[in-house]
Amino acid sequence: MSKKLGLALGAGGARGCAHIGFLQALEEEGIRPDIITGCSMGAVVGGAYASGMTVEDLLSTVRELKTSDLIDLDGMAITKLALFKGNKVRKILLSKFGDVTFDKLSIPFACYAVDILGGRLTLLDEGSVADAVRASSAIPTVFRPVQHGDMLLVDGGVLCRVPVKHCREMGADVVIAFDVLSNTGERVDKVPNIIAKVLRVYDIMDYNQNEFAKRDFKDSYNLWLSPPMDGLSAYNVKDAEKAYELGYAYSKEHMPEIKELLSDC
Repeated sequence: MSKKLGLALGAGGARGCAHIGFLQALEEEGIRPDIITGCSMGAVVGGAYASGMTVEDLLSTVRELKTSDLIDLDGMAITKLALFKGNKVRKILLSKFGDVTFDKLSIPFACYAVDILGGRLTLLDEGSVADAVRASSAIPTVFRPVQHGDMLLVDGGVLCRVPVKHCREMGADVVIAFDVLSNTGERVDKVPNIIAKVLRVYDIMDYNQNEFAKRDFKDSYNLWLSPPMDGLSAYNVKDAEKAYELGYAYSKEHMPEIKELLSDC
């Protein structure tokens, strides 16, 4: 019996487009995941792929995307819950996912968000995939939280950057983590404004959480891949294409390790 492959796709904003390169490299080797988990941008890419979007579809979307497509410049909500309402993000997600629900996905998929009322990590694996992915990628203070029942949900990356543990629990024999935030803890020269300061705090959290995850959940993954993303911002969509290229090249380099893990020998 062949081994079940699970992919845990991590948070990372524009850097998360490296996940598309990872999927492209796997496809070229005839490797298709049996399970996908994701947080934040990893949830966006993973959910889209699990719903049937091709790598070409994902790349086309990324190449067409502009910052103005994501933020509601005409509807800032600074005095309420966030800088931007997130309506444009919701519109994009609905245009790509439609009304597909988790039980209709071609690949089993789950993602995480954080309930800021209950103060806990929340697994999303039922109902609307578009709504779940939106919640998992709602960066706190930047995009408005998503109401889900009695919960108020924000980006799952706040507490879980690379969801390896649940990927294993979903039945994956081989879990490969794909982490695009490996160097975000490095020193920067300046943080010029309040938004940059907030995002810099997230960068530091990203780096440290991933280091803890690699240590604390080492039994939950078989391979932790961290492509070099030097010079690329998680918050600039102009870096998305380069992130894809780096993710693809890095994945091709590590393909022998992946194939060995999947071998029945």
